Order: sequence, then C-alpha cells, then structure tokens
Amino acid sequence: MSVSKLSKGLLLGLALLLATSVFAANKGALQVSSPVTVNGKQLAAGDYTVKWDGAGPNVELNILQGKNVVATVPARMVDLARSPERDSAVTVLNSDGRKSLNEIRFGGKKYAFAIGQESAKSNASGSSGASVQ
Repeated sequence: MSVSKLSKGLLLGLALLLATSVFAANKGALQVSSPVTVNGKQLAAGDYTVKWDGAGPNVELNILQGKNVVATVPARMVDLARSPERDSAVTVLNSDGRKSLNEIRFGGKKYAFAIGQESAKSNASGSSGASVQ
C-alpha cells in the first residue's frame, strides 16, 4: 500500500471521527425528578435526551423520551463561570404551584440552556424561586 493511499485513508477516517464527535456534542441527558412544564407541555418524572441544532446563542431544543420528541422549545445557550459536576435541571415554581423548566445544565460543560423568560437573558445566574434538581 502506498503512502498516498494510506494518507488519504487516515484523512478520511479523521474527518469521519470529527463529524461524529460534532454530532455527539449536540445532545445531552436530562433527568427530571418531579413533573415539570416545558413550553406548555407536562413532562413526567424520568430520563430524557436533549438534542439541539446550532452552536448558539439561540437554539431549538428537542426533548426526547426514547426516540419520541415530547417537547420542542426555543432556548438560549449561556456561558457558565464554571462547569457543573453533574447534569441538572433548574426549575421555577409558578404561581399555580406547578414547576416549569427554566434551565438545563450539563456536567463538565461550561454552557447551559436557558428556557422561557430566562432565554432572553445572557447570563446563567438563575432567579429567585429557582431550584436545581
């Protein structure tokens, strides 16, 4: 095998690896410990996958349970001062007593997704009444 063919093969393999890692970077895990409202839809407690398009700051999140999209919501990617140790869902308690998803944070990542009214803000400081699950 010539050096030229070997180089082309390695280059193609590297390109595929990079494309796969970029795709994998656009999803994360979401665990909800109690029912929460997202864009008017009630999510039951459980494990979900979050996928998004774009690199920010404005993205569209698809929240999936298994292979089914259960909610789609606009969000804003915000920078965090430090990366959290684990994935977390930040919720706010509404006046009707229900919780709404306010922010999604991923363990080891220095960004989060602000949802709803928080998506209009460019910081990730959270608001009063917010809780991390």
